[in-house]
Amino acid sequence: MQKIRVGVLRGGISPEYEMSLKTGEAVLNSLNYDKYETKDIFVDKEGLWHVGGFPVKPERISREIDVVLNALHGQYGEDGKVQQELESFSIPYTGSRIIPAAMSMNKGLAKHCFEFYGIKTPKGITVKRGDDIHAALLPFFREVVGRQVVKPLAGGSSLGVVLTNDFEELYRAVASLLEEYSAVLVEEYIRGRELACGVVEGLNDKTYPLYPIEIMRDENGILDHRSKYNDVHTRVCPANLDQRRLQEVQNLAILAHKKIGLRHYSKADFVLSPKGIYLLEINSLPELTPESLVPQALDAAGLDFSEFLDYLVTLALTKKE
Repeated sequence: MQKIRVGVLRGGISPEYEMSLKTGEAVLNSLNYDKYETKDIFVDKEGLWHVGGFPVKPERISREIDVVLNALHGQYGEDGKVQQELESFSIPYTGSRIIPAAMSMNKGLAKHCFEFYGIKTPKGITVKRGDDIHAALLPFFREVVGRQVVKPLAGGSSLGVVLTNDFEELYRAVASLLEEYSAVLVEEYIRGRELACGVVEGLNDKTYPLYPIEIMRDENGILDHRSKYNDVHTRVCPANLDQRRLQEVQNLAILAHKKIGLRHYSKADFVLSPKGIYLLEINSLPELTPESLVPQALDAAGLDFSEFLDYLVTLALTKKE
């Protein structure tokens, strides 16, 4: 039986480069080598593709593989750009298509979509580089009571997230992030329990939820990159929720996945507060390292990671829309 040739795309140009390398390593170590012939495709920080230590053109690689398992994160990997490139060469790939990927990556666009479909989400505004920061922030600061969360408009892994307490701190945080990013999202801070919930599409067009995970915020009340991904002791899986709340979180994760138009799998982040369940953002290519949230949820459900990867490849090859 001829093996399926799987190219594992990892690395990339975003600040999530290191996480992507780890996701790709986990994928390469877990794919079924009796069924697949794997090709490690490394994308450097300038966006050049490499195989076996040598630079290669994507169009050449497209003739040597049957499918791409996309292990990139952040800019280029999740914003529709690599998806567009892969589609130009007619290469099947795991994860979402061009426009839904770009929408989920842009937290402002995703927030508008959540609001349109009646999904509760924190109030927020987008501030772009070149805007009058003071004029942009003042009406929002006066409207929203309490603390504020500032984060890059496009990005993941909780990188660059800042929690502020007053207008001066808010202004400084926005100005600082705009030196590195072209736009930032400013949101009201919602106090509550931080939850993450993955979903996986079925071959039968149904979408199935995984168990929600609770992630403990640090003493400052913010969920940063370290506590979200590096410290497994800050997570509880399955989250300690009553049946009603558990189903609400799972149903919202499915709804967001469908309304954004995502494909194959995703992970949504929530805050459960006394005022309700707030959807913060949705990730079209969640991290897949052994320490990451989706593999932990798979394990809690008794699902094998290698079989999950096999299933993603099957989705990419058979369910391309």
